Amino acid sequence: MILAGIALTLCALWYFENKRRRTHSVQAGLQGDTELPHEQEFELYHNALSLCSMKSRLCLAELEIPYKSHPVDLIETGCYENIRSPFLRVNPAGTVPVLVHNGHPIYESHEQIRYAAEHVPVSSPTLVPHSPLLREEMEYWIDRSSIIGDPINHESESAGNAVPGQTFPLFITMIERISFWKILEGLLFHFDKRRPLMFLAFKLLGLNVLRKSRPLSAIFTQSRAQMHNHFDALEAKLQQTGGPWILGDTFSLADVSWLAIYERLRQLNALHVFAGREERPACAQYWDNLEMRPSYQEAIRAHSHPIVVHGTQRLCDAKAGSPALRELLEG
Repeated sequence: MILAGIALTLCALWYFENKRRRTHSVQAGLQGDTELPHEQEFELYHNALSLCSMKSRLCLAELEIPYKSHPVDLIETGCYENIRSPFLRVNPAGTVPVLVHNGHPIYESHEQIRYAAEHVPVSSPTLVPHSPLLREEMEYWIDRSSIIGDPINHESESAGNAVPGQTFPLFITMIERISFWKILEGLLFHFDKRRPLMFLAFKLLGLNVLRKSRPLSAIFTQSRAQMHNHFDALEAKLQQTGGPWILGDTFSLADVSWLAIYERLRQLNALHVFAGREERPACAQYWDNLEMRPSYQEAIRAHSHPIVVHGTQRLCDAKAGSPALRELLEG
């Protein structure tokens, strides 16, 4: 009887807490009808690992826009802070980043960088070319690098959509630092139970999961092939314009977007796979140029996370110690 009462109480607690954490999709762009508590004109809710967060930080750094920083943990960097009620009041979808301007949230990083570029002080640098033709080109390359919709099933549409399939090995090495109890929160409350179940498998099996799971291996292999296609297109574009940037002499939002892609590949110890100097010399030189931007130090290096650093080094060491694993990951 006592045990039944305890079980009933726990079920009731879970039900009400799950209700508090309920998520729903949000429309991309400015939410003019929503106003959040804020202290500065611009505020950013972001995560150190999140590809889209990197993009938004890079944009704000390039535009020299000061902002109040709100770091938000994902399970990969420590815990499921993104599905707790305080953050869900900021973004009911439970995703980062969220850019807030005068209290109004802007959702989706590709919309955030466009919005920020349009709402900068007159004295700020411009990241949008005046030429309509160049603006059209810029928009194409932003879209070619953005995560849009369901990335796993649309990897051919953008390098951003191909990135998640390539990131599995980094997730696996990072999750070594996360306890089972932290992952359990996701099983209880995450809106997509497949993710915490996947992280449990990563925790239990380590990098061997890439060999043992045929569906996961197929996703990884397919995303790698698509990423090669996207970098072939980028190489051709850079060869055509002569660089140093995608639009030639004009550094734009397109370069901001692609810098985030490059940084993820660096974290994956895979830059040489997609931007090797012999196979794609223009892409390799492009990385050299991007890495020298002050925004890279300010928006990426200054936000380095110890668990990400561990994951990258662990992945590098694992490939160095196993030619079979290197072949599996690099092709």
